[in-house]
This record gives sequence, C-alpha cells and structure tokens, in this order.
Amino acid sequence: MISRRGALIAGGAGVVVVAGGGAAAYKVATGDKPEPPSPASVDPQGKLLWRNWSGIQHAYPAARLAPKDEGELATALKVAQGPVRPVGAGHSFTALAPTDGTLISLDAMAGIVGWEGDAAIVRTGTRLGALGPMLAQKGRALPNLPDINKQSLGGALGTATHGTGQKIVALHGDVTGLRLVTPTGQVIDADAATNPEVFQAARVSLGALGVISQVRLRTSANRRLRRHVWLEPFDEALANAEARWAQHRNFEFFAVPFTGLAANISHDETDEPVQARGPDQDTEFLQALRGLRNLLGFATPLRKAAAKALLSIAKPETAVDEGWKLLSTERPVRFNEMEFHLPAENQLKALEEVVATIEKERPDVFFPIEARRIASDDAWLSPFQGGARGSVAVHAYYRDDFSFLYQLVEPIFRRYDGRPHWGKLHTLRGQQLEAIYPRWKDFLAVRQELDPEGRMLNPYLKGLFGLT
Repeated sequence: MISRRGALIAGGAGVVVVAGGGAAAYKVATGDKPEPPSPASVDPQGKLLWRNWSGIQHAYPAARLAPKDEGELATALKVAQGPVRPVGAGHSFTALAPTDGTLISLDAMAGIVGWEGDAAIVRTGTRLGALGPMLAQKGRALPNLPDINKQSLGGALGTATHGTGQKIVALHGDVTGLRLVTPTGQVIDADAATNPEVFQAARVSLGALGVISQVRLRTSANRRLRRHVWLEPFDEALANAEARWAQHRNFEFFAVPFTGLAANISHDETDEPVQARGPDQDTEFLQALRGLRNLLGFATPLRKAAAKALLSIAKPETAVDEGWKLLSTERPVRFNEMEFHLPAENQLKALEEVVATIEKERPDVFFPIEARRIASDDAWLSPFQGGARGSVAVHAYYRDDFSFLYQLVEPIFRRYDGRPHWGKLHTLRGQQLEAIYPRWKDFLAVRQELDPEGRMLNPYLKGLFGLT
C-alpha cells in the first residue's frame, strides 16, 4: 500500500517522516500506552502460562498433551483432567481455550493422509499456511482462505473462520465429512448421510463436542489469481462495494477511520504470468496511521487532511500467483478484534454507522475496519446460515483500551441483526444466541449426548451455552 520510499512513520517513537520533495521530521509525544502487564510465566503451583496471540486470554493448565494419533487422543479426552480444551494457534480472542485442566494440541496430528477423488483427507492439526503448498503438489487448492493463515485447520473450522467472496463459503462449508473423537473415547465418522446430526453440529462446534481429528475437504483447481490493491475515498468504496462483490472472485475493503479513505483488495482468476507479490506493506501502513493518531489525534480535521496528503502517494499494487500465496497476509502487529456477520443488505449501513461513531467518540482508534462478504451454508452454528452475510471487523491496537467495542460497536451490530464471529469479542450468551440460531437447542442436545459429563466445557463455554 505505502511505498517504503514514500512514507515512513515510526509511530512508537512518535516521529513522522514524509519523504520525496523535501523531507520533514517532527518529534512529537508518543500517543502509545505502555505495554500491557504480562501474567507470571509460572503460577504458585508451578504450572506454566498459556496465553493467546493478542495477550488478553491466559491460563495455567495442569497438563498439556500433544497426542500423535486417534488412540492417544481418545485416551486423553477420556481420562485427562478436565476441563479438556483443544488449542491451535491461539488466534481466538474469546476464552475458548483457557482451562486449568488439560490443554490438547493437535500439532503432532497434521498433514494430508489421503484423497477421495478431488477431496483431501486432512488431519486437523494442520496449519492453514502449510496446507496450501501441500494441496498445490497435487494441483489442488482450498477454494478460499482467511486473511490470516496461522490457524490450525481444526481451530479455523470450529470458529467458522472465513475469507471473502460473494459466491464462496467459509472453510467449514467445504467439509464433506469428518471424524470426531468424543470425551467418552468414541470415534464417530459423520457426513450428510452417516450420523448427519453429528455432522451438522460438529462442523462449527467450538471444540465443545470433542475433538475433530480429520476432515474430508472439498478442493478446487490450483489457479493463479490476480491480486489488486488500491486506495480511494471511503464514499466511493461504499458506493461501489456491491458491484465489486458481484464482479470479483474475492473482494474486500477496509474503511480507514479519520482519513476519509478506504483500501480495496480484489482477487480474480487469471492466466497471466507470475508477478511476484512484494513484501507486505500492512505493517508500514499501520505505523503510518498510528503515527498520525499520536501526532494529530486531538484534531480530527487536521488528522484527515494530513492522512490524505501522506497517503495520496500510495500507488496501486498488483501481483499474480497461486491463490494460497496471495489470499492471506502476515499480521505481525497485535490487536484485539470484534467481528459480526450481518445480513448482506444491512452490512454497508452498519459499517457506515460504525465508522461515524468511532470518528465521533474514539480518536485513539487507527486500525482499518474490514468488510467482507460470505456465501450461505447450513451448519447449525454457522453464522452464515439463512442467506449471504457481510462481515464487519473492528480492531483495537493491543496496547489500547478495547472496551469501546462492547460499548459503542456491538450495539450497532446487534441492531442490524448481526451474529458474532465465534473466535472474536462479543457479549452474547444463552438465550440471546438461541434467538438468532434456529438450531441452537438441537446443537445443545447433541452436545449433551456426546459429552454428558461436560468434560469439554470450560467456564466460558458454560456461560456461552447458558448452562450456568
């Protein structure tokens, strides 16, 4: 997005440097808050700290296990100290993983173990970033990828992780069969014909039914995509968004608060020769926005004027390569996030209101706000059931207070009939979720049958399911 020669902002030091045509440097007082305090690495009982990626969730599990096969996994689920919780990359912001019982990693249960036609049989400890090149060796690919690929396949499926594309389903929508290991040690094969209720409940299940050890995953031909990234006024992005979702294989855009701008990203199949993707500019772009916040956060009109002057030098970017190399992006700058999935017809209205509210109430926010579109599927806890959904994701820098997400942003999403992303911050519980998920009680019935003793339920899940 931003050329390294064009604009460099050392936000942490509070120094802004605009290059090209007479560089000027201004030292300003940093607007950054101190590093959040870290929990002790060991608790008084000698148990080691587990912490999620953003740092807001942590636990001191009594045991950590990494089974090598289904037999070891079944034994662990049956006899290990509860609550038993599966963990992948720790990219969920909600308290799905924390437990003072047993934390189970499937890192030792990874890789493609077979094929059924063009469907891959994949162990769920496989990281999404590793799965792309594995599939490519056979000329296949995942139909879509989320914008971060560090997650384990199991964690991504369990939280309904998604990419963007008006005609493309979330990852779990391409699961055509699965194997579930339950807390009683039972191994269940399920698909649309065999154990169909388990299949519909387990595809998005928050790790509450047991642990899915492997899935049969629909794949597509490994095609080259043309990636195009460009900036434009936010009003133009809003006006053109629906047409672009209809036009492009994948399309998303980011409203950039306090700039009046939006960053657009499209991907389309192509036979053009490879044009390698350069280094990701996202971190540099965020540093620029953070520096503007630190320097001019007290004066919104001045901040917008400076942003337009600074960012106007950004040139569009184009890359051509295999999809698994382009669809996901490195995200080294930590943040906390809230994302809701809204009926497609409500998405842009909700986004516009969120941006206006943040610009009125929260001058400390600088992260872009992401808008994506996802096709419908029928998994019982899928946020995308019942029609196409548009997602809006709001981020807060990991050092900053994120309470505004609950106080200002979530009420807007709920007013527009949004469903929360299962891995991202929200306050909905029990009857609130039952009201927006038609098969909620059916899911809870399957959960009770498969885990009658509640071995998979940590305090967060008990509250989420209304069981406390």
